[in-house]
Amino acid sequence: MPKMPKETTKATKKKAASEKKVTKKGKDGPKRALSAYMFFSQDWRERIKAENPDAGFGEVGKLLGAKWKELDESEKKPYIEQAAQDRARAEREKAAHDVGSSDIMKRVISNPGILLQGKKDAGSDKDDDDD
Repeated sequence: MPKMPKETTKATKKKAASEKKVTKKGKDGPKRALSAYMFFSQDWRERIKAENPDAGFGEVGKLLGAKWKELDESEKKPYIEQAAQDRARAEREKAAHDVGSSDIMKRVISNPGILLQGKKDAGSDKDDDDD
């Protein structure tokens, strides 16, 4: 007789979810580049909302998507150029951030005591008052 597959329970789902490793994004990192569509939607969102005051968030998004599809390449060109400029900005910021982060890590790896120097200096201030 063939075995039936086990049912998944809340406990097994939680266990599976907790086993997944999630990497957290650094808060000081550079922002990602925006797409041409995102520049378009920033530009057109208020116009669409003015034309459709009763439209909710999802409906506005659908209308923006439909409008974007209607545009020809010449109308999309300014947004594509903005996206290219933003992509270059993001790459520059990421490179600068990566270099800065790697320099700090190299210093810590080569001299782990550097992390404790601040604590030693703070504690030595109390000893200096005995003079």
